[in-house]
Amino acid sequence: MSEKDDDKIRLDKWLWAARFYKTRALAKTAIEGGKVHHRGERCKPGKEPKVGDVYVIRTGFEERSVVVQALSTVRRGAPEAQALYAETADSIERRELAAAQRKAGALGMQTDGRPSKKQRRQLHQFRDHQE
Repeated sequence: MSEKDDDKIRLDKWLWAARFYKTRALAKTAIEGGKVHHRGERCKPGKEPKVGDVYVIRTGFEERSVVVQALSTVRRGAPEAQALYAETADSIERRELAAAQRKAGALGMQTDGRPSKKQRRQLHQFRDHQE
């Protein structure tokens, strides 16, 4: 997976190649927005990741701690991209626990049945006002 110039790779390009983000621009925006941390500190898009570095990457509701296993500048299929990193066991456990809590919270919501006509009007007004 690694090529001769892979020891000089940008963090945003590696995140894109590892398929954490669909485009390099999204990876760069996430890094600049503080969604990627290394040793508890925010990173810059031009940072050079090294094999063995641990990054905390936040995407949506999920927060992953990954260890860099290999470097690549080329975006390939998902199985090859997953070989670029290894998620820590603690990170997997936290993600699964958070997903279970979100699912339980969504299923635990109780209503009194269908909204009345007045309640539907209020919902529509609320939605229209938010836009």
